[in-house]
Amino acid sequence: MRHLILWAMLVPVLWGCGQQTSAPEPVEQAVTPATAAPSAINVNPLRNAYYGDTHIHTILSFDAFLMGTRRTPDDAYAFAKGSTIEHASGFMMQLNKPLDFLAVSDHAFYLGMMREIADENSQYEDHAIAPTVRGATDAAGSNVAFQTIIGHLRERMADPDLGDDLDDRNVARSAWQEIIEAAERHNDPGNFTTFIGYEYTSSGPEFQNLHRNVIFRGSEAPSQPFARLDSLNPEDLWAWMDANREKGIESIAIPHNSNGSDGWMFAKTNWAGEPIDAGYADLRMRNEPIVENSQVKGTSDTHPLLSPNDEWADFEIMPLRIASNLESKPPGSYVREAYLNGLVMQATGGFNPYKFGVIAASDTHNAAGSFQEDNYWSKTGMTDIEPYMRGSVPLPDSSPEDPQYANGASKYWGASGLAGVWAESNTRDAIFDAFRRKETFSTSGPRIQVRFFAGYDIDESVASASDSIAQAYAKGVPMGADLTADGDRVPAFFVWAARDADTVALQRLQIIKGWVEDGEPQEAVIDVACSDGGTVDADTQRCPDNGAMVDLETCAVTPEKGAAELSAVWRDPKFDPAQHAFYYVRVLENPKCRWSTWDAIRAGVTPRPGMHATIQDRAWSSPIWYQPG
Repeated sequence: MRHLILWAMLVPVLWGCGQQTSAPEPVEQAVTPATAAPSAINVNPLRNAYYGDTHIHTILSFDAFLMGTRRTPDDAYAFAKGSTIEHASGFMMQLNKPLDFLAVSDHAFYLGMMREIADENSQYEDHAIAPTVRGATDAAGSNVAFQTIIGHLRERMADPDLGDDLDDRNVARSAWQEIIEAAERHNDPGNFTTFIGYEYTSSGPEFQNLHRNVIFRGSEAPSQPFARLDSLNPEDLWAWMDANREKGIESIAIPHNSNGSDGWMFAKTNWAGEPIDAGYADLRMRNEPIVENSQVKGTSDTHPLLSPNDEWADFEIMPLRIASNLESKPPGSYVREAYLNGLVMQATGGFNPYKFGVIAASDTHNAAGSFQEDNYWSKTGMTDIEPYMRGSVPLPDSSPEDPQYANGASKYWGASGLAGVWAESNTRDAIFDAFRRKETFSTSGPRIQVRFFAGYDIDESVASASDSIAQAYAKGVPMGADLTADGDRVPAFFVWAARDADTVALQRLQIIKGWVEDGEPQEAVIDVACSDGGTVDADTQRCPDNGAMVDLETCAVTPEKGAAELSAVWRDPKFDPAQHAFYYVRVLENPKCRWSTWDAIRAGVTPRPGMHATIQDRAWSSPIWYQPG
């Protein structure tokens, strides 16, 4: 077993691959008239928080199939609605509470092909690689099959004259129709929302991740998705989306795992290596209004090398390019730096290609996301289900005196994440509109709620008012929006967050600011609300430690520490009405055991040295951008 190499280190490739909750105060819900359809949809003009996942792989993805996953899009939707489904290794998976929305996003290239090849009654039953695909019945067989398929793909891409007999568009169209039909079957307006979607799995020549999930607004979708086999250039994807839009088919693309892009995802040049211009910015922002900043393969908010003064920047960092042991350069790979670079372009050129909101997602290849540290089944089917496979406990033939561990990428992975939206109802139109206007937030797993507003007429009375959210909408703008200058007036920011009752309490509420000064991007992290009666130090802009601790032998946490809710009205003491700036919120929970520590405790071993033993799960809001006159 010592020589079992984890999936993510073996394969040089391309895989990337809420229920309704209350507002801060009771609100009146406008209900559709009784004369409407029998299943009238509750509509809240002040918007509810809904939680979902837009990044799910099933039997139809080439890699998920080779990992042993046989769960279908129907199974993925059933799981999201609260049912149990079976993992490739045989145990049953179930959420602690259902999701509000879901999109199955299988890889568009080779869509449905592995299932077709494995079928002994298909036209591919005698294909040279069929026995290898059928042999993917355990971790070792999966690795061999995966290497074989990727070798086939790379060989064909290196020599297009060979053609690609696995690029069967009839099979892909049939699988795509399955995805569409499953989404239509499970969409239940007002109760559970489904989106038709898929993953566009592009990359650079040295594993620079450029993956996107494409999500369609309604029931209309093209006859076949645009795949990496059509073009590796994301600009061609956006052009295809524009062409569909002219036909009445609306969609957005959601980049993910920029952390593994080696600087390509948020570069300062286009695909051809030319400087970004206003046309590029318009094309990108029209098609990519939000990005995924956290998922199982790490967090892409920021990096310690990019934010050295941010004590919480070292959070679930995956330092590798996707499916590779090559390091990924931080510059150009993280969201906060992209925001800053976008401000520089805005100030100097009048355009900004990086004014996006944020969500999180799972990127599960089990058809079922794993969001809890104490109930973690990782990502890749049979290849990482055992703790030793993901590097959290010693290899089975390792001696206690000299423990040896698997060193695949999965040791960096985590139980993340969830997309949050503020929408009037749990329907496709309302949630998609929230995506479009960027009134979205992300969490690293827990169902934390976060509200964020800015306005010139917001004051301290708003936070304590019985109609605080109504006032905030009336007097300001929410997350995802622009706040335009009003002379020299200084805006106030209203922030509110609530804990997930099924996990630990909140520790602190922060605002991250970015701006440009003398042509150089700047950032600051400011604590604005503290738990346990703490107050923010005026000099350090930090809350005091609230004393929340974790027992690493039992994973017990300090009781009675943390807050159920935190809120603040904050004004920027360094606000300059002439400076472009962005502001977003980060909410931190108290610490608790990371999944790897739970693995170690259950195995009766000490947590692996060098791995974070605890985690402070969190939520991020989309920014509010200040626009000077």
